[in-house]
Amino acid sequence: MSRPSHAVVLGGGLAGTLAAHALARHADAVTVLERDVLPEGPGHRRGVPQARHAHLLWSNGARVIDGLLPGTTDRLLAAGARRIGFQGDQVTLTVRGWQHRFEPTQFAILCTRPLLDWIVRDQVLRTGRVHLRQGVEAVELRGAHGRITGVGVRDGDGREGAVEADLVVDATGRASGLRHWLAALDVRPPEKDVVDAGIGYATRLFAAPPGATAAFPAVNVGAPHRPDEPAHFGVVYPVEDDRWIVTLSCTRGGTLPAHEDDFEAFARTRLGHPLVADLIGSVEPLTPVFHSRSGANRRLYPERHGGWPDGLLVVGDSLTAFNPVYGHGMSAAARCAAALDRELAAGADPASGGTRRIQAAIGAAVDDPWILAASKDAGYAGCRVDATDPRLVGEHTAQQRRFADAIIDKSLVAPQVCATVTGVISLSAGQAELGSSRFLSLMHRETSLPKPDGPPLSPEELDLVRLPAYRRVPSA
Repeated sequence: MSRPSHAVVLGGGLAGTLAAHALARHADAVTVLERDVLPEGPGHRRGVPQARHAHLLWSNGARVIDGLLPGTTDRLLAAGARRIGFQGDQVTLTVRGWQHRFEPTQFAILCTRPLLDWIVRDQVLRTGRVHLRQGVEAVELRGAHGRITGVGVRDGDGREGAVEADLVVDATGRASGLRHWLAALDVRPPEKDVVDAGIGYATRLFAAPPGATAAFPAVNVGAPHRPDEPAHFGVVYPVEDDRWIVTLSCTRGGTLPAHEDDFEAFARTRLGHPLVADLIGSVEPLTPVFHSRSGANRRLYPERHGGWPDGLLVVGDSLTAFNPVYGHGMSAAARCAAALDRELAAGADPASGGTRRIQAAIGAAVDDPWILAASKDAGYAGCRVDATDPRLVGEHTAQQRRFADAIIDKSLVAPQVCATVTGVISLSAGQAELGSSRFLSLMHRETSLPKPDGPPLSPEELDLVRLPAYRRVPSA
């Protein structure tokens, strides 16, 4: 196999940074081209507007990143991130009822997105094997005879130029210009599936009560709704610097709080329990309300493209974008980088026909998070589905949704079922596990506990956040 002499990654976000680090193990030189000027520390930037909302890094994604960049989780925790165990360290109200807080079997890292991006970027750049060019935007792909040879670029002053490369990786995210770049080379765009539930988000940061970010559980509250109504959700996650990040969301047809004065009222009237509103009602808000509506699930299939050019790969949100509510985007980005690393290590040569093999491995790595998010969103009122994936538009989708509801019902009250479901949601186990004979048997034979009739919070936890007792969980 010949090593790529110069690999260029378009986009310096999490997906691009991890991909660049993976490439640095196999290429002679790696350059990241980033349109924004990146902050020196954990700061927001224009190119990642969704970064202001709540994020979590599931255990599978954390393990994958630690495999690529050992010590990342430890650095995040040292910087104030919180490691929460699922389901023990989270209080959850689903549309099917309250979740028991079973002994944790998986975990997630909670922090602001800028902190995670910065710690990963800092570690990658410290290796000295990746060159970052900031304030440089890719405006076209260059190539001939079925392969990519470089990128046309423009800097912040409007000066244009070119960067030669024998491998280009598109990690520019949801706003990728890939379709236009391919059209300019007379290459048709790849197949695309879209599942758009019209998700919107509104987020504020709050000063948490003393000790709450370390000892109070994360909170995730939904609201009961009929199939023809929009859904509403709210989360309170502990993040660094003794803060809570609070994100409220709704599907198509719902309305978000437009102003600061509406934020608590939305949490009190639109969610299925006043817990979120009670938590934020007596603490200090630190920011205005930030909004976005960029939560459609969208997946490209370049590996199916018979005329896909050699030397071009697509990763991260450029390839598969998710509704952020499921927390899969960052883990999917890590899985893309790990798949890229594995394929190059196994001898795939993007310069001589190996591009499709690598892209197929990347596509396989994001398939589980794709179907988990897309199939869930497809069931919401007003969801727009433009897809060919038979798991989303096949004749058995209604039956699949009924089965998914049954799984949720059982996982709320049965610890082993919950552990299996949590393994799948955290991407630590494959989605196919939910159809295995072992799991189907478990669904039938495991004894169910009584359903909680209120948020399962201890007196000590309620005292910590100065809340009165709610209705308690019945004893098993």
